[in-house]
Amino acid sequence: MQVSNGDDRLGQFIDGKAVAGEGSAIPVTNPATQEVLCQVPFATPAEIDQAVQGAVRAYESWRDVPTPERARLMLKYQEILKARQEDIARVLSRETGKTHEDAMGEVWRGIEVVEHACNIPNLVMGELVENVARRIDTYSIVQPLGVCAGITPFNFPAMIPLWMFPIAVACGNAFVLKPSEQDPMTPMFLMELLAEAGAPEGIVQVVHGGREQVDGLLAHPDIRAVSFVGSVPVAKHVYRTGTNALKRVQALAGAKNHLVVMPDANREQAISSLVGAACGAAGQRCMAISAAVLVGDAKEWEGDLAAAMAAVRPGVSDDPAAGYGPQISVAARERILGYIAAGKAEGARCVLDGSECQVDGYPDGNWVGPTLFADVTPEMSIYRDEIFGPVLVALAADTLDDAIDLINASPFGNGVSLFTSSGASARKFQHEIGVGQVGINVPIPVPLPFFSFTGWKDSFFGDLHAYGKQAVRFYTETKTVTARWFDEPSTPSPNMTIGLR
Repeated sequence: MQVSNGDDRLGQFIDGKAVAGEGSAIPVTNPATQEVLCQVPFATPAEIDQAVQGAVRAYESWRDVPTPERARLMLKYQEILKARQEDIARVLSRETGKTHEDAMGEVWRGIEVVEHACNIPNLVMGELVENVARRIDTYSIVQPLGVCAGITPFNFPAMIPLWMFPIAVACGNAFVLKPSEQDPMTPMFLMELLAEAGAPEGIVQVVHGGREQVDGLLAHPDIRAVSFVGSVPVAKHVYRTGTNALKRVQALAGAKNHLVVMPDANREQAISSLVGAACGAAGQRCMAISAAVLVGDAKEWEGDLAAAMAAVRPGVSDDPAAGYGPQISVAARERILGYIAAGKAEGARCVLDGSECQVDGYPDGNWVGPTLFADVTPEMSIYRDEIFGPVLVALAADTLDDAIDLINASPFGNGVSLFTSSGASARKFQHEIGVGQVGINVPIPVPLPFFSFTGWKDSFFGDLHAYGKQAVRFYTETKTVTARWFDEPSTPSPNMTIGLR
C-alpha cells in the first residue's frame, strides 16, 4: 500500500474498490513525528447505507457458496498475508508508531485467526439424532446471519479486524468494518489483500468515522450483528444500543489486569515478564499488565523491578534497541501524564518517572517513559482506572488470599496472571479468581484462536466471545429440522395427527 502524500484521501472501501468519500476528513499522523500520512474522510449516512446495501447483495450469493470454497478463500488469504507480513507491518508501524518487531507480532496473531477460519467446514457441522421417534429424525443446521459489522480500536489495527471478518465471512456472512480513524491505513491494506485473494466484491466493506458513524451502523436495519472493541463507556453504549435495535452484540471493553508475584516465583522470569507486559506496545493493549501485586517477601523485589523498567526505553519503529513506540496521539500522551501527576498527588511513591521522556531526533513524538508507582492503594485513580500507557502500579499483599480478594473486588475481569512455583497455589488461584483469562507463569494470557477471548465483568458485554468456537456461534444461527419420510405416497386421514410416539 502506498500513501505518498499527506493530502491524499484514503477513502471508503465499497464493493471491492476504494472510493474517495464525500464527508469531512481528518489527518492520520505518524505518532513519532507528527507527519501527516493521509486524510481519512468520515463516511456520510448515504455512504454507510451504500456499503451496507452492497454487503446485502454480496451476502445473497455468498451464503450459497459451498463451505469448502469459503475455506479455500481463507487458505488463499492467509497465504497472501504471510507473504506480505513485512509490508503490512511497515504500514502499521508508520501509523501506530509500533516497533517493527511488535508490528510483525501483531500481524502474525491476526494470521492465526485466518488460519482458524480455514477450518470452517469442521466448525459449522450440525448434529443429527436418528429415530427420535419411530422413523423420525431430528438434525440441526448451522446457517449464516447475514450482514455483520465490526468496530475496531486504534491499538491493534491489523489483529482485531482479523479477529472478526475472516470468521464472519467463512461462516457465510458479509461484513462492514469501521476501523479506528486514528490508523485506518492498515485495515485498508488488509482489504486490498483480501480482494487479491479472490474475495467477491462487497463481501467486506470499510467505512471510516467516529461516534456518529458507529451509531449509524448500530441503527441500520440490515445489520444483524455487531462486534466491538474499545473503552468501557463506548462498549456499554454499543451493547445497549445494539441490543435495543435487536442486534446480536459482543462488546469487548477495558481492563485493569493484575500480575500476582508469589515469593516462591522465579525472580528473574517474574520481573522480566512484568516489565514486558507493562511496557510492551507502549502499554496500549487491553491485556497489558498495569498492576503488580507483590505477595509477602516478594515486596522486597521492588528495586529489581524498577531497575529492569529503567533499562527499557521507547523509540522509533526501525530502532532495534527500542522497547516500544510512542503513544498513538498527543491527547493520549497528555491523558497518561495526567494520571502520573494524579498518582503523585494522591500519595503514591513514584519510583520511576517517565513523564519527561524524550527520544533523540524526534522531539515531536508522543513519548512516555516507563513509570513505576509503589505504595499504591485501591482508592487511588492510578489503580482504579485503565491508564493505557507504560505505567505500572505496585501493591502489597500479605497472602495469596489477600491478593485474590483484591483482584476480585475490581470491576474488570479481562486478564490476570500468577507467578509461582507452587502447583497448589496455582490451582487455588485459577479456581477462585473472578477473571475470564488466567495465566500461570504467563504474563499476558491471550488464547490462541481455537479458544475464545473470554473477558468477564466490565471487560465484556454480551453472551458470545470473540474468535474461537464462540465466534462461530456468534456469526451463525442454528436451525433444527424434524423429518419423517414415508415409503410410498398415501392419502392421510383428515383427522390424522403426527405425534412423537
